[in-house]
Amino acid sequence: MGRNQNDIARPAFQDRLTQTLHQAGFSDSAASALMAFDAEHFHHVRRVLKGDVPQTLMDEVGAGLEMTQFHALSAIVRIEAGQGRSTAMEPTVGLLAEEMAVDPSRASRIAADLVERGYVRRDVSQEDGRRSVLGLTDQARDLFDAFRAAKWQHMVRLFQGWSESDIIDFARLFATYARGMDQEYPAKE
Repeated sequence: MGRNQNDIARPAFQDRLTQTLHQAGFSDSAASALMAFDAEHFHHVRRVLKGDVPQTLMDEVGAGLEMTQFHALSAIVRIEAGQGRSTAMEPTVGLLAEEMAVDPSRASRIAADLVERGYVRRDVSQEDGRRSVLGLTDQARDLFDAFRAAKWQHMVRLFQGWSESDIIDFARLFATYARGMDQEYPAKE
């Protein structure tokens, strides 16, 4: 005999997960909610990894950039600001490669293309005159301004129908979730 539709829709893993959640003290409702959240979270992360949101926004503002190029511009901003680092640093091709998790030759090609397109300029390091650093041009900063404006137009529409208390609760709960994720999955430096 074959399996029925219910067996296919609810694999044994979900049964084991439900049991694990019950043993951890979660009610049926909480366990169901956590499993539903996990499924929605998977789809959200997949969209983020695919770059759906930034690509949509870049298309709307007419940036004409590929995701990798946009990631490089964002990486330069993070390096300059010291985000995810102990201090702000001068963006070099080596740091760009590290931030983007690509080899230095690939980072160099991406940077050269962005220089050619007018988004990045090569400057001389203030710390070591022999070293070249990357800096954003006014064109790149204008792109980020347009990108942020487009992003917030979407955010306004997304949250338009939410109550004030739902927005406040969501922001608070998401921050709590993010802190828990940071503790459970610490960033590798």
